Amino acid sequence: MANRFLQGTLLLTIAGFVVKAIGSINWILLSRVLGGEGIGIYQMAFPIYLLLLQVSSAGIPIAISIVTAEKLAKNDFKGAQKVFKLSFNLLFVTGLICSILMYFGADWLIASKYIIDSRAYLSLIALSPAIFFVTLISCYRGYLQGWQLMTPTAVSQIVEQLLRVVVMLGAGYLLFPYGLDKAAGGASLGAGIGAFGALLVLMYYYYRLPKAPADASLQPLEQESAGSIITRLIKLAIPISLASVMLPLVANLDLFIVPRRLEVAGFSTAQATELFGYLTGMAVPLINLATIITAALATSLVPAISNANSLKDTKEVFYRTAGAMRITFMATVPFTLMLYVLAEPVVTVIYNAPKAAQATQILAIAIFFLGLHQVTTGILQGLGRPTLPVINMGIAAICKVILNWNLAALPWLGIAGASYATVADIGVAALLNLIWIKRYTGYFLDFSLLWKNIVSALIMGVAMYFIYPELPPVLTTFVNMCITAIIGGVLYVIIMFALKGLDKHDAERMPLVGKFFRR
Repeated sequence: MANRFLQGTLLLTIAGFVVKAIGSINWILLSRVLGGEGIGIYQMAFPIYLLLLQVSSAGIPIAISIVTAEKLAKNDFKGAQKVFKLSFNLLFVTGLICSILMYFGADWLIASKYIIDSRAYLSLIALSPAIFFVTLISCYRGYLQGWQLMTPTAVSQIVEQLLRVVVMLGAGYLLFPYGLDKAAGGASLGAGIGAFGALLVLMYYYYRLPKAPADASLQPLEQESAGSIITRLIKLAIPISLASVMLPLVANLDLFIVPRRLEVAGFSTAQATELFGYLTGMAVPLINLATIITAALATSLVPAISNANSLKDTKEVFYRTAGAMRITFMATVPFTLMLYVLAEPVVTVIYNAPKAAQATQILAIAIFFLGLHQVTTGILQGLGRPTLPVINMGIAAICKVILNWNLAALPWLGIAGASYATVADIGVAALLNLIWIKRYTGYFLDFSLLWKNIVSALIMGVAMYFIYPELPPVLTTFVNMCITAIIGGVLYVIIMFALKGLDKHDAERMPLVGKFFRR
């Protein structure tokens, strides 16, 4: 079971790395085409898209996964199919409505000055079809994950990203001579086309599922009614959807507050848009890239914790929680220090935007907190407490709004103030999750392990700080950055082994390669 859990995490992690790698290449090239201002225009439309996308799916996909897994565990094959069909019909309607709302609401968003830069209009229009397709995608992914099939999700993610990148770069480049608004709008078309391709992939896997259970005699005599299934899905989906909506909601609050408060600080509209692009379009994606492992881990944790919790196996719940947090430390702490030290060369190489270094360096601190938040949210959902992360995120969002309003308006802080607000937002949400996990599992932070990660990462960071400037200037920035990161990574691992923060058992638990460490 443990190996299967880790292998599922590994599969999603690999897919996540591939997707993010493709996306990073895309942002490298797109940022060079559009610049910080063009990226800012694109990012002004994106929070609206994310909010409507979350509303359209309303947490149903995770609910589908949970209920489907329950049906299949009881060999209720017909019940599982019924779950999918009911969910598909529901999401088809909500996705279509939200897509139409974004298309016809674009004028109002601009006219009402909710979005202060009118050049974002075409991006809003171009993103609207993607809502419908992505909503349907979520239905298929939820159902297939209920079958404990991670390959369809992984393959569809890669296909979606490939198509998206090709369209974004092609349309952005071709339309750039006609203006930044048209170039950003053309780039936005990639979301819908990529989603359509991913939908076709998932439909292929769906129709390959077995059409009958292996043992028909095990089929339940009584089938759950459609009304009962819908009721269960809604009860599960409401708190999950609220948690999902919080992220784009906070992003929309940023959209509404940050550019305006930057103008109060003395920046022009164009400058505020550019700075907003540095934060949301350049720094934030790097933070998300650094937490791929924890994002995949959180996805795998939900059914694993749920299974153990349903069996009242408190020891297994604690084991899963402690193991997940151990991986979280190792997957976030060193990357926090790496990005903090190498912020300027990273944004220079990737975005050709050295001015984004300040926001990136500050947000690097959020890598650790975001990883904690992702994993702890998955644990609480698996424990059947999906409402708690919503409440915690709401409290954290209030803190962020207050900090954004005050810090972003300070001329000597500007976008740095908004960056600190983002770190505080994620940190508060993660801490509150941990408090509740302590109550339900008995686990809090394992400081005996955490300090080893911190010490190892600090030594690594100091070494990288002195190594990078001493590398030969004849080498490219990219090469020097990679050399520094590799040396730092090796040093971190060595120190962790020296401090006994890593051992042979950690190697044995690794998917695929673990067998080489076992006797």
